[in-house]
Amino acid sequence: MRKTALSALALAIALLFAFPTYWMLSSSLKPRGEVLSTSYDLVPTSITAQNYVTALTGSDFLRYLGNSLLVTLTAVACSLVAGTLAALAMSRFRFRGRKGFLLLVLVAQMVPFEALMIPMFLFMRDLNLLDRLPSLVLVYWICTLPFTIWSLRGFIDGIPVDLEEAAMVDGCGRAAAFRRVTLPLLGPGLVATSVFAFITAWNEFLYALVFMRDEDNRTLPVFLQTFQNAFGTDWGATMAASTLFTLPVLVFFLVVQRNMVSGITAGAVKG
Repeated sequence: MRKTALSALALAIALLFAFPTYWMLSSSLKPRGEVLSTSYDLVPTSITAQNYVTALTGSDFLRYLGNSLLVTLTAVACSLVAGTLAALAMSRFRFRGRKGFLLLVLVAQMVPFEALMIPMFLFMRDLNLLDRLPSLVLVYWICTLPFTIWSLRGFIDGIPVDLEEAAMVDGCGRAAAFRRVTLPLLGPGLVATSVFAFITAWNEFLYALVFMRDEDNRTLPVFLQTFQNAFGTDWGATMAASTLFTLPVLVFFLVVQRNMVSGITAGAVKG
C-alpha cells in the first residue's frame, strides 16, 4: 500500500509538471478562435497546422535557429573544456589559494547575472562586440562556467586517484593518464553538465535582447516576442514557435541521456 501510494503521488507530481507542456502543444494545434476560448478544452475539438506555418514562414525562423545553435553549442564546448581543466586542478592538485578559488567559483555561481548587465554592456561596447554573436558566446560561457567547474570537480573527486597513479606507474605522464583513464570515466559527468549548460544558454533571453539589436543576429528566445504587436498577441503562433523552440533541447537530451545514469566507475578498483 505504501509503495502504491508513493507511486501515485509521483505520477500526480509528474502530471502536474507535464501539464504546461501539454497545454502548449495542444494550444499550438488549435485554430486562432479556440486558443482564447473560455471552455478550456483539454483535447482540441479541431486541429490545424496553420500556427506552425505562421511560425516558420512569418519570419526568418531558420536564421534565428542557426544563431541559437551556433552560440549555445560554442559556449557549451568552451565551458566544458575550460571547466574540465579547472575542475581537474581543483580536485587533484593542492596549492595555495585553492579554497579561496573554490569559494569565488561558488560566489560567481550565485551572483544574478542580471546585476552584471550594465558592466557587461560597457565591456562589450569597448570591445566592439555589440550586435555580434561572439559577445553572446562570451556571456553564455561566463554564465555556465562556474557551475561546470563546481559540478565536474565533484565527478572527478568520485574517480579513484589510484587509477591515474597506476597508469603513471605503467609509463603514462599525468596528461596521458588523464586523457586515457580519467576522461573516459568522466563521461557521465560531462554529459550531465553539458545538458544543464545547454539549457541555460539556450533559454537565455535578456542578454540576447540587449546585445543583439540587429534582427539578423537575434536568437530564438528573442524571436518569440515578435508575435506580439499593437493589435494583440498571436497566441497560437507563439505556442507553435515555443514547441519548435523546445525540440532542440529534447533532441539533445535524447542523444546524451543514456550516458547520464551510467555508473562507469563502479568496481574500477580491485580489492
